[in-house]
Amino acid sequence: MADWAVTLHDSIHAIPPAQWDSCAGPDAPFISHAFLSALEDSGSVSPETGWIPRHLRLQSPDGALAAVCPAYFKEHSWGEYVFDQGWARAFNAAGGRYYPKLQCAVPFTPAPGPRLLAHPAAPPETRAVLADALRQICGDTGLSSVHVTFCQPEESTLLTERGWLPRLGVQYHWHNQGFSSFDDFLATLSSRKRKSIRRERREANSCGLTFETLRGQAITAEDWQAFYSFYQDTIDRKWGRAYLADSFFPLLSDRLGDVVVMMVARHGQTPVAMALNILGGTTLFGRNWGCRGEWPFLHFELCYYRAIDFAIAHGLERVEAGAQGEHKIQRGYLPVLTHSAHWLENPSLRRAVQDYLQSERPAMRAEAETLMALSPYRKDGDGKEGDSTPS
Repeated sequence: MADWAVTLHDSIHAIPPAQWDSCAGPDAPFISHAFLSALEDSGSVSPETGWIPRHLRLQSPDGALAAVCPAYFKEHSWGEYVFDQGWARAFNAAGGRYYPKLQCAVPFTPAPGPRLLAHPAAPPETRAVLADALRQICGDTGLSSVHVTFCQPEESTLLTERGWLPRLGVQYHWHNQGFSSFDDFLATLSSRKRKSIRRERREANSCGLTFETLRGQAITAEDWQAFYSFYQDTIDRKWGRAYLADSFFPLLSDRLGDVVVMMVARHGQTPVAMALNILGGTTLFGRNWGCRGEWPFLHFELCYYRAIDFAIAHGLERVEAGAQGEHKIQRGYLPVLTHSAHWLENPSLRRAVQDYLQSERPAMRAEAETLMALSPYRKDGDGKEGDSTPS
């Protein structure tokens, strides 16, 4: 760390957008200055919500901007999707104090992406220096731990090599194999799964609904108002809490433009379901959805199949549908391992968590392999069976 300078900032606005985005790059929208500032300016992220911005800015020995990192002091573990509440309970029961901790993440957004954001012209050791700076901040400020969640595999590897503890999770992603149409995608599935998806799409599209895809400024204030009511209904049904403020969503249209992609289903002029997606350079990220009424297979149509349609039409590599829901597998979204890395300051806590993760990691790999066996994609010899049968 000699001659490197690290500063902590209590708002993303303390770092000019051009500087931040020169490190974040153009293809990961959730770590953009626009997205993170929308979280702060809407009050979704604030000391009152328990997400206290402490973004890092790293300067190399020559004084140039070398890296930034989205980071927050946390007094709880809500809105992270990598669950460490058990670690907190154990440490507190042993007389320790788990909170506050330092969280390097995108709040309320379980989307994998870079977290140690080095400038393209920065020295090659920059990410390692940034990793060590995070540890030093943890010790100097009396925090219990640092957590870098939903990071890139190579970031997890770098952190692990520097003494951090790696952790795995499972999500479900759809991969484009160069398809030119949805039917091309269906042709790669087993006959039974192909027929099932066709039936689901047929029923969803025969309910008298109209569908449209809106982007950026085409999403009106009335659309956002309807979407937020859907978002709240979904939260209420799942006994959760609404992390995101109503003003957050219109800010996305204003600041991210056509990166914001909304799938809408209407009955007459009334929206009955909406699905929010964010477009990256090669990936469509499914985020939030909500619905009113009972419409057969509408969730699958709006959130999964129309996302695939969009990805094929725009030549995207992936659709990331997030965590949870084995039902996604049968619709072409396969299990993918996600990565995080954790530094725990207390040696006893670190040993206990290390022992736990040494058994959890192979279990997660085994789970992913088991889930992959449920893949709907055609096996050799399964080919054209049933293709002539009406479906």
